[in-house]
Amino acid sequence: MILNDMQREKPITFTSQQLQIATDNFTNLFGQGGFGAVYKGIFSNGTLVAVKVLNGSSDKRIEEQFMAEVGTIGRIHHFNLVRLHGFCFEKHLRALVYEYMGNGSLDKFLFHRNKDLGFEKLHEIAVGTARGIAYLHEECQQRIVHYDIEPENILLDANFFPKVADFGLAKLCNRDKTHITMTGGRGTPGYAAPEVWMRFPITHKCDVYSFGMLLFEIIGRRRNLDINIQDSQDWFPRWVWKKFEPGELGEIMYMPEARPSMSVVVKMLEGAIDIPRPSTNPFQHLMSDTPYPTAPVYDTS
Repeated sequence: MILNDMQREKPITFTSQQLQIATDNFTNLFGQGGFGAVYKGIFSNGTLVAVKVLNGSSDKRIEEQFMAEVGTIGRIHHFNLVRLHGFCFEKHLRALVYEYMGNGSLDKFLFHRNKDLGFEKLHEIAVGTARGIAYLHEECQQRIVHYDIEPENILLDANFFPKVADFGLAKLCNRDKTHITMTGGRGTPGYAAPEVWMRFPITHKCDVYSFGMLLFEIIGRRRNLDINIQDSQDWFPRWVWKKFEPGELGEIMYMPEARPSMSVVVKMLEGAIDIPRPSTNPFQHLMSDTPYPTAPVYDTS
């Protein structure tokens, strides 16, 4: 029955007992994030899964995370989005059952030298990730804004095929709305668009900005800002522009303030259209002596 439901791509309901058995009583920890722990599991038919057990400061927060993920990724399917097999919604267990991605998250291969990937493979990962986000923005019945694009949320299967994951902050919005109503900031410092932490009007283009920051990290193979490393104090995009202005970089691959649609970004990455040269400094509003905020407190409600 499980295999038949998975083939029909319909999320199914699991009991806590089924997930306890599959995960050997939640002993095989696969990853840990802000919204919960992820355990490796295997069903009796041999199907490998990743079981994400949600946690939060209150039952309300846990239910909000649960509904955000089930209400977005649970209704769609794309080969560059992680697949939701099913879920458990019981009093003492809120869990999501995803397809198992054997190579984990992209950050492990960007920031650890012993796990370097070649540029060709990184380019494939960038294109696949862009396609997944483009699908969320442009091909779903209701636009889905992810709000948390970062290397930790790009998962890689056994062949390093990328899939966008972690929809705990995602939000559905109607296409006729030009701006999104939010009660507080969302996203991860260093990746969240300026309008999010400056409380400016927000659109789905905030994901485009975050993807641009991800591209900086793929190209540089370093965090765009790491306060624990001395030579990282200069925000990475700002450093890139300082190199670009005197012609020390051949060309820049992304302009955050230009904010093309993600389908255009895909075409840029594939070489189908030219990447325009920026005529002005795209980081002018961030070139002052005021440091980029590295650890704001976000209300993710």
